[in-house]
Amino acid sequence: MVTASGAQFLDWSATYRLFKGSRMNMSKIFGCIRKEVVLTNGWEHPYIYAHMDDTLLRKRGKKIFGTGWMRDPLGPPFSSNFVWGQRFIQVSLSLLEKGVFGPSRAIPVDFTHCPPVKKPTKGADEQTTATFLQQHKKEKMSAVGLQRILSLREDLNADGFSNKKVVLSVDGSYTNETVIKKLPAGVELIGRIRKDAKLFSPAEVKINQRGRKPYFGRELPTPEQIRQSPEIPYQKIEAWAAGKKRVFEVKTLKNVRWRKSGERNLMLVIIRPVSYRLTKSSKLLYRNPAYLISTSQHIDIQLLVQAYIRRWEIEVGFRDQKTLIGCGQAQVREKTAVEKVPQFISACYAMILLAAHKSNEKKSQQLPGTKWYKNAKRKRITTGDLLNRVRMENWLESVQINLTDFAKLQQKMAKLGKINNPAIEAIFYNRN
Repeated sequence: MVTASGAQFLDWSATYRLFKGSRMNMSKIFGCIRKEVVLTNGWEHPYIYAHMDDTLLRKRGKKIFGTGWMRDPLGPPFSSNFVWGQRFIQVSLSLLEKGVFGPSRAIPVDFTHCPPVKKPTKGADEQTTATFLQQHKKEKMSAVGLQRILSLREDLNADGFSNKKVVLSVDGSYTNETVIKKLPAGVELIGRIRKDAKLFSPAEVKINQRGRKPYFGRELPTPEQIRQSPEIPYQKIEAWAAGKKRVFEVKTLKNVRWRKSGERNLMLVIIRPVSYRLTKSSKLLYRNPAYLISTSQHIDIQLLVQAYIRRWEIEVGFRDQKTLIGCGQAQVREKTAVEKVPQFISACYAMILLAAHKSNEKKSQQLPGTKWYKNAKRKRITTGDLLNRVRMENWLESVQINLTDFAKLQQKMAKLGKINNPAIEAIFYNRN
């Protein structure tokens, strides 16, 4: 950020102090983004499609606030590797680009720091251990995720969208008792479940029954057994995935109860493995099946599957924010700066995607691709394309040079004379 604005050779103190204390209210910044996404999608959509997931920002400094040893998600499946870093939980809303069953973007509307609780030493007293257990219970990932869900629902109600339901898609780490039993009204959850999970039918209500009311009836087959059973047929639906509409085969089973959900009835959704070929002449391969549960049994199954497929966009957003925007690369150690700098970068990423969508520019107006790009038309404007366009517009406005006219560039530079503009140096600094 400092280099792009041409201030890399000036004093950086004022820039870093911007994120200290309460000078920047990130909740209000994300509030503007959240409201704009819902309004851009239109009032005719009864649902707001949200996604929640956590990410790891790798660090090296041992004195940075909120860092610790964490499990490496990129490690091999046969070994548990650990890396030093920070944990953040992100909530994103889907920005529908071409209707409900079309491409979408995951726009970040919340980015919360979730530091691990420091474990007491082996010889700690009972009071210290009890305090640690109590704090760990409040600050574990699923508990913090539940707080972000409650905050999202409250903020949407305050924005005037209380009549819209939130369809929230999560992975297996948030499909648990902590989240499902305390979901607020107006939020429906779609999450992954184990293929060997124990499911039950609702308990039969008996007249004049004494004692505690039972929650569970007879035990049902596991999701894997239901997938292999021919008694429940597949139904075909269409959903947008990987650049075009594709046909998925789905099994559903309503009125299902699970130990983690208590007395709440769920709907089990099983998506059949999708076939693919590595090459035209290779053999047919299959992906893994998906086992999902939904807290809503009345939502259309096509909308439900499409909402969960959109969850992949939050993973794409994590990659772009880390590798292209530089989220987590700032050298800060103070508590408020450690939390606000990644939040600010995530908000900038969201604003770039929103501005590109609202400008409604044609793809032919974008910068041309490099020589090694495929000649086929690109169906999606990437984050790298947007960043290149932003850099070009800002640099050209700053240095007052038309870089597209290379033939007369030397003459124009001579006419401009001596320019005391550090942005020119920033151009060459970034190019190197």
